[in-house]
Amino acid sequence: MDETERLQESASDEQDADIYGEDGAVRTSYLARVGAAIADRDVLYLRSHVGKLHQSELGHVLEALHSDQRAALVELLGDEFDFASLTEVDEAVRLEIVDAMPNEQIAEAVQELDSDDAVYILEDLDQEDRDEILAQLPFTERVRLRRSLGYPEETAGRRMQTEFVAVPPFWTVGQTIDYMRDNDDLPESFSQIFVIDPMFRLLGAIDLDRILRTRRDKKIEEIMHETRHAIPATMDQEEAAQIFEQYDLLSAAVVDENERLVGVLTIENIVDVIQEEAEEDIMRLGGVGDEELSDSVLSTSRSRTPWLVINLFTAFLSASVIGIFDGTIQQMVALAVLMPIVASMGGNAGTQTMTVTVRALATRDMDIYNAGRIIRREASVGLINGVIFAIMIGTVAGLWFENSNIGGIIAAAMIINMLAAALGGILIPLLLHRFGADPAIASAVFVTTVTDVVGFSSFLGLATWWFGFK
Repeated sequence: MDETERLQESASDEQDADIYGEDGAVRTSYLARVGAAIADRDVLYLRSHVGKLHQSELGHVLEALHSDQRAALVELLGDEFDFASLTEVDEAVRLEIVDAMPNEQIAEAVQELDSDDAVYILEDLDQEDRDEILAQLPFTERVRLRRSLGYPEETAGRRMQTEFVAVPPFWTVGQTIDYMRDNDDLPESFSQIFVIDPMFRLLGAIDLDRILRTRRDKKIEEIMHETRHAIPATMDQEEAAQIFEQYDLLSAAVVDENERLVGVLTIENIVDVIQEEAEEDIMRLGGVGDEELSDSVLSTSRSRTPWLVINLFTAFLSASVIGIFDGTIQQMVALAVLMPIVASMGGNAGTQTMTVTVRALATRDMDIYNAGRIIRREASVGLINGVIFAIMIGTVAGLWFENSNIGGIIAAAMIINMLAAALGGILIPLLLHRFGADPAIASAVFVTTVTDVVGFSSFLGLATWWFGFK
């Protein structure tokens, strides 16, 4: 190799060391080199430049590659492929890769993963494939994974790790330290040691720093603290995340219905939960469910259709209100020009209030004790904004059509609709939440309907009354 080739290879290695561009996306030049290596079946390059990436980086690369390149990359990396990277990609990409792999290979790879990552991958597979993979695992690991998979989706039991450190209360600190040094089957990282009785019921926990600061002859039961925030395995993962946030936890024990220790939730799990729940709330506010960018056209269309159908019916309701005043509109064209302004302003104001309300309900910042105060606050905000924008739009409309009556009517309608938007934006999510419906899914359609109907009826109704149209 001459000096020029050596310099070129060195420059390429430096570029590959940072696979991201300034925009945070995977560099096009890096993807081009990886694509060329896949086409040339250059195993050495792929294992040295792709196989050694962090699991999150490899996940981003997999999502950026074409479908046929992903399967080829996994095949060429062989044992160097980090199966944990599949927890970092969209569900559609993950299933595409896993479906192309034999179950024997998946079973072998799953044994190298933490239990929570293994469950995350296995839960999306068909029952037949899942059972076949589990049957090939060692007995202990198979039982652990089956137990986790037996809990409902989006619960602490599905999210927990089944690898943890537990000791009896009569052990000394020295015995505990020796146990951790000599045992090769411990979690890679942990911050707490749990204390259990012979029936595996949770008695307490000890932080690792307390262990390190205590004499070896001290008994565990003398220094342990009661676990005040043990999380039931059936608890919703969002509730578990709120407990972590409230008490600044790094980890928490997960217990079954008999208070027996079955796993542990870590801050790593909870960060993923918080991100997923935030994304889910945003998507639901738009009526698109759990849609992902990698979904097919037909799948995306199906997921969006139901709420669009509901929105169509509510749009007919708004249109019927306009139809009631068709005679008024025919006699004064200015009304047709101005009435969308009232409805649009109300819709935007209602969406603002609704977004704040839905988020407050999700984080439990709003409850029965402060709901009345917040409703009064939002109503006051709606009234103040209504007056401000009423003055603005009333002045503009009066000058535009050289008719002060038009300006006064649209100003009055603006105040009415902004107040209705504020009340609808907070009361509709509260009512949906009260009756067990998810306000993030259903609120937007109903709030928009309220602002459209109130906006059109107030503006056209006031005009009909004031000008005496029939």
